[in-house]
Amino acid sequence: MTPLILTVLAAALLAGLGYAALCSASPFGDCRKCDGLGFQLAHDRRGKPKRGKHCRRCQGVGKRIRIGRHLYNLAHRTWRAGTN
Repeated sequence: MTPLILTVLAAALLAGLGYAALCSASPFGDCRKCDGLGFQLAHDRRGKPKRGKHCRRCQGVGKRIRIGRHLYNLAHRTWRAGTN
């Protein structure tokens, strides 16, 4: 194998392990639709921001579960269902 391929594989492995560590340490991230506020920002006539509608994606909580943590939860649930 060439050194370039080994470097790319090492970087991908490091990135995957870093994401797995992030998902285990902080399973919830900010909602991408409302940026973690729980509501949409609206502006009045003067341009000042005010509270808008309730965010439907996160139900007003402002947090969402990360994709990696969601996949881990599904795998763990399947494993538990198969061993009981």
